Amino acid sequence: TMESVFNQDFKDFEFLIVDGNSNDGSKEILESYADRLTNFVTEVDNGIYHAMNKGIRMATGRYLLFLNSGDTLIDNNVLKHVNEAINENIDLYYGDILFQEPTKTKKIISPSKLTFDFFFTENLPHQASFIRRGLFDELFHYNEDLKIVSDWEFLIYAVCKANISYKHIPIVVSLYDGNGISSNSSNYKMMYSERDSVLKRHFPAFIKDYEKISQLKHKRFKHFLAIKKHSLAWRILKTFMSLLLVFIPKPDLK
Repeated sequence: TMESVFNQDFKDFEFLIVDGNSNDGSKEILESYADRLTNFVTEVDNGIYHAMNKGIRMATGRYLLFLNSGDTLIDNNVLKHVNEAINENIDLYYGDILFQEPTKTKKIISPSKLTFDFFFTENLPHQASFIRRGLFDELFHYNEDLKIVSDWEFLIYAVCKANISYKHIPIVVSLYDGNGISSNSSNYKMMYSERDSVLKRHFPAFIKDYEKISQLKHKRFKHFLAIKKHSLAWRILKTFMSLLLVFIPKPDLK
């Protein structure tokens, strides 16, 4: 992670590291690179969002990019390209990522238009999101009571409720290490629980409608649409459904 930042051709940025007092030798490594870092702290924290909030308070630059340990900038020129793209007074610039899974790497392209529908099931990768620093003071800092989705809470609120300005930069910014807490399937239950609490707090009127919409996006519905494109398969399915409905009581639609 550090080497990918050190090797950037573009140099006009702050490099801040917040370490949670790791006992794996991180402190000694940071001290050995102290002359190449803008600043660093190594002390006990209360989780990833507590650490990210420390970084926000330490920073003085205009835009913030958060990389976790294991994430890397995609090449030595990427910050130069991003800097060239940041030419307007916009709150949020965001690019794309390569997602590193155990057996493969896949490219994840973020949409150019951000909607509540998108955030209801997805999120922008913070490894490719350049957030105007002052936005945190204008809205709120990351919620340290949440363990997994605080960055998602900030973005869905900022885009869908505060109506911030944003722009997609169509370049791959980072290689995202898929071993993070939000990518671990054992944490999905906690993640969905936290998402529900965020939606109920900020968007209570939309919950029921979007729960119904999310059901339409289920894989089985996508398979249904795929079958519809093939005339023979579609006729077979309609015949089967007609026969099946003969034996099912008609629903009360009142």
